[in-house]
Amino acid sequence: MTTDLSITGLRSAYAQGLQNPAQVMRHIRERAAEYSDRNIWIHLLTEAEQAPYLAGLSALDPVTAPLWGVPFAIKDNIDLAGIPTTAACEAFAYTPDASAVVVQQLIAAGAIPVGKTNLDQFATGLNGTRSPWGPGRNAFDPEYISGGSSAGSAISVALGLASFSLGTDTAGSGRVPACFNNLVGLKPTRGLLSASGLVPACRSLDCISIFSVNADDANVVLAVAEGYDQQDGYSRENAFDNSVRQYGRRTGALRVGVIPEEQLKFFGSEAYAQAYRETLAVLSGAGFEFIEIDYAPFDEAARLLYEGPWVSERYLATQPLIDEQPEAIFPAVRDIIAPGAKPPATDLFKAQYRLAELKQSCDAVMAQLDCLLTPTAGRPYTVAELQAEPIVYNSELGYYTNFMNLLDMAAVAVPTQFDRNGFPFGVTIAGAALSDRALLSIANRIQSVFVLPQGATQLAQPPQVDTPVAGTGTIDLVVCGAHLTGLPLNWQLLERGGYFLEATKTADCYRFYALAGGPPARPGLFRDEDAGGAIEVEVWRLPAGEFGSFVAAIPAPLGIGKVELADGREMTSFICEPRGVVGAREITAFGGWRAWLAAES
Repeated sequence: MTTDLSITGLRSAYAQGLQNPAQVMRHIRERAAEYSDRNIWIHLLTEAEQAPYLAGLSALDPVTAPLWGVPFAIKDNIDLAGIPTTAACEAFAYTPDASAVVVQQLIAAGAIPVGKTNLDQFATGLNGTRSPWGPGRNAFDPEYISGGSSAGSAISVALGLASFSLGTDTAGSGRVPACFNNLVGLKPTRGLLSASGLVPACRSLDCISIFSVNADDANVVLAVAEGYDQQDGYSRENAFDNSVRQYGRRTGALRVGVIPEEQLKFFGSEAYAQAYRETLAVLSGAGFEFIEIDYAPFDEAARLLYEGPWVSERYLATQPLIDEQPEAIFPAVRDIIAPGAKPPATDLFKAQYRLAELKQSCDAVMAQLDCLLTPTAGRPYTVAELQAEPIVYNSELGYYTNFMNLLDMAAVAVPTQFDRNGFPFGVTIAGAALSDRALLSIANRIQSVFVLPQGATQLAQPPQVDTPVAGTGTIDLVVCGAHLTGLPLNWQLLERGGYFLEATKTADCYRFYALAGGPPARPGLFRDEDAGGAIEVEVWRLPAGEFGSFVAAIPAPLGIGKVELADGREMTSFICEPRGVVGAREITAFGGWRAWLAAES
């Protein structure tokens, strides 16, 4: 019998006394033996090796320790004290005295390590077949790849052998395995999780990732794992609007970028193409507004990762082994890493210059969106296919993923359905750095639309957080006068990066006045339930960081408050103090500022 290892389910079982952590760990070890053919583990902890962690739970309060007794798996390029770290290469192995910072934080919150998981050697690959411990085999069909490089980490959660797991994600390794195993895969903002104790693949791009059965669990783990680490040169502080308090279920309409049909690639898989089209159709009916974007700059940035000089970072990460014992490295991995010794510094600078140009283009696209949505992968592959064609097919697996860290973006892979062949399919939503909670909140909403089991088990998802949250990166503003499109103060919105969303009307309970003063002339909007009318307005979206300076420039008697629109929405808007309309000319009958201006001209 599979135990419900979702964090919510497990904490409930503990609270009711139905299970205890020692029983759960014993059950996991027993069940792990049933899946030896999947090549999940490089080192499965013994009962004796787990004993100190179980004993440590006595010092924690199970009510307040967020991960009390929660089992987790660790990709074997992340350190766990006293257990060898191999990066899937025996000749490279070492035994660390201390755990990685992220692992320490998880254990301090009550999490119990289950074992170290199999991976594409030195985290080089997106397929999971490049390991001397054998190819990671999919949780649903062992003839198929698990996706990599975080192969074992994903399979362990999908098969109910861990509540969550740590992977890494340089090029998609925290997302592709999530897609192929019906999991949520969080690729956090680079630097949000400490990389101290992580064997680097590309040190400037690496990040530790999180696999879980739902967005709620990913958020709980992220809250424990994140934190600034002064010993990690790439660590960064989190922002207020990306804190754990900002997580919930995203509400309202969403502007979501999608790739035009001619730029989509499914590499011959009509089943995945159909699943993607069906996913978009369902989300379109659930408040997602899709806007086609040009994928070309994202794709060009993606190709820089392996076709450009960044492969030199992989070479540096494997020295001196690749120089002194190249035969110890898995052949496909060696073929990728070895050329990294050759690119001159001039190639790196040229690539950086081009990447800066591409990032400008991509950032401009993302500024208009709540998120970008793509297929997570173009198609699934069998283990035999990857072993026969390890480079081309691996490259195809990264078509939708390789750009993310180069462009400093965060992403969440979300399962949406099973394709017509019964294989898991999912999409990835992406946003700017430090948009992790916004993306997880959208993932929560997607999972509320697509009701799927936990991984490869038949267990239903536990109830998810449904606290409504709005976007925090932008603020929608209702304007009714000189800030309307083409009018004298519209520049104050445009120059702050604002953009037009819609033209609409207020509810029919507002009086409208032409205020004294100017130029430019300004109106005042004043609520009056008995004598008001509907006034034409526009809705604009401003970056949240620019809103303060905008508000500070508003002259009295105007201010910012809430206005009800015709469809019942309450939105941030210009309002007028009552004193401001004393002696002003009422123009409610004109129904809007433009109509009054036309009458006055």
